[in-house]
Amino acid sequence: MLLRALGLFVLTAVAEVVGCYLPYLWLREGRSPLLLVPAAVSLAAFAWLLTLHPTGAARTYAAYGGVYIAVALAWLWAVEGERPSTWDIVGTLVALTGMAIIVLAPRR
Repeated sequence: MLLRALGLFVLTAVAEVVGCYLPYLWLREGRSPLLLVPAAVSLAAFAWLLTLHPTGAARTYAAYGGVYIAVALAWLWAVEGERPSTWDIVGTLVALTGMAIIVLAPRR
């Protein structure tokens, strides 16, 4: 179950990053406004994917934040060609630790 949740978090984060990156390309890099179509689809998928998580919405969003940070920095490296700094990695590990505390905490 934990691996399923982690995979779902990663998929959700990728959908959000893609949905935000494509308008960035249009607005900042002068690319085609047609990029807004797949961006809208990606952001709709992001919203839908958030509904698939098994816990309450607020806890899901809080835990998701750590994974989003990791995915965003992976995107920075893989897509934008900029290697994350040591501080980026440390910050990501801190965020993922916080996410693990939220997700793995015992519930009543």
